[in-house]
Amino acid sequence: MMRKIYEITGKDREHFLQGLITNDARRLAEGPIYAALLTPQGKYLADFLLVPRGDSLLFDIDESLAEATVKRLAMYKLRADVTITPSDLQVARGTGPAPEGAVADPRHPALGWRLYGAETGDDGSDWDAIRVENLIPETGIELTPETYILEAGFERLHGVDFRKGCYVGQEVTARMKHKTELRKGLARLRIEGAAPVGSEITDAEGRAAGTLYTQAGGFALAHLRFDRAEGPLLAGTARLTRP
Repeated sequence: MMRKIYEITGKDREHFLQGLITNDARRLAEGPIYAALLTPQGKYLADFLLVPRGDSLLFDIDESLAEATVKRLAMYKLRADVTITPSDLQVARGTGPAPEGAVADPRHPALGWRLYGAETGDDGSDWDAIRVENLIPETGIELTPETYILEAGFERLHGVDFRKGCYVGQEVTARMKHKTELRKGLARLRIEGAAPVGSEITDAEGRAAGTLYTQAGGFALAHLRFDRAEGPLLAGTARLTRP
């Protein structure tokens, strides 16, 4: 896990974010939130944590997406009183007893705590197993530029709010929520064998049924077409079934 931390300051910081991100920035008064930035077409650009810290917000994002995401946010800043600056803070995480100053990961209780300070690291938890068990997608693995966040479980992970005002990509996301039944999405499968992340999944008739991702403890995360996932599935030499 390589993360980059930024500090967001300025009196307009929450109002600025409110018009851009999938979650309700007003919830920052209660603690950390999980959110995403989308394209106007409703597809995933980046996911991140926002953590209130005094008169600023910590912006906790995967290092691979950090620079491009901060540049995109700066495009929307205009005259808003907002400054985004790199921080020297590091993030440590774990699932055992939380150290002083740690905050709960807002996505899921199984993800434990995060501590922002001088050191990085974790307590040795098996994060892949935790994610597979609890259907939690990861930046750059299950979350890609082709992802629609509702198919990736963002509602269940408290990463999207349907009662707030508009944000970039909101119209498509709201339509998927209210007007359609999801036909594809993230699922947990039992796996016999193994196959590379990104392997195509096919059904018993050889039709494309999805994509295989993280595997741990005899189970795997996959993006599935639900109408082709009732029988046995294959990904390379690995056999997949619904639990």
